[in-house]
Amino acid sequence: MIKAKSPMLESIITAGIFFDPAAIVNYFLNADSSTIYLLVFCLMVVESSFIPFPSEVIVPPAAYLACTSHEVDVWIVLILATAGAIAGALVNYFLSLWIGRPIVYRFADSRFGHACLITREKVDKAERYFDEHGAASTFIGRLIPAVRQLISIPAGISRMNLGKFVIFTGLGAGLWNAVLAALGYWLGTMVSREELFASVEKYNTYLTYIGLAIGVACIVYIACHAFKRTKQ
Repeated sequence: MIKAKSPMLESIITAGIFFDPAAIVNYFLNADSSTIYLLVFCLMVVESSFIPFPSEVIVPPAAYLACTSHEVDVWIVLILATAGAIAGALVNYFLSLWIGRPIVYRFADSRFGHACLITREKVDKAERYFDEHGAASTFIGRLIPAVRQLISIPAGISRMNLGKFVIFTGLGAGLWNAVLAALGYWLGTMVSREELFASVEKYNTYLTYIGLAIGVACIVYIACHAFKRTKQ
């Protein structure tokens, strides 16, 4: 087993910036447990913030090692991945709150904003709507690729309750990470280390479909529930 050293950490950062998925998976497979845990948390922070970075090359390799070499615990991987996702989402939330919200209100108060039929009253109404329904939107958004990084922005702009935001971000991220961890653990029972990256790439499309299917199912359930309440 090759122990992780500081050059490896420098290389993983470089690989992340230029996005070399194969190199990232390889670093995971050759790192010690402490480094794996650290990378899972840090890279999930990056993945969940405004920097596009797929969690498909983070959680599955760590879960694979939990199955094959037992160097890491899959439950700790899942907890750290979810904690990292929450931390990254909070970065977007507060950036949107501190920077994005003032810009939106300045636009609503401007003549051009009024010409576009956007007023402060309408922005306030949108904020109240997201405060009431933002929990479901946040949860579902965490399950949909390319949306999970963006869903924190309207939450921050609308000043969604922070506790509610953290809870539903954690639930959505935890569910998605559980799917990724299950894939990595399952691959640990059937493929070699050399085949891992190719296998993750193979199933990546299916993961996207799973995320979309879960998101659609949640939307249908919420819509049906709201329709029943309206009829009552």
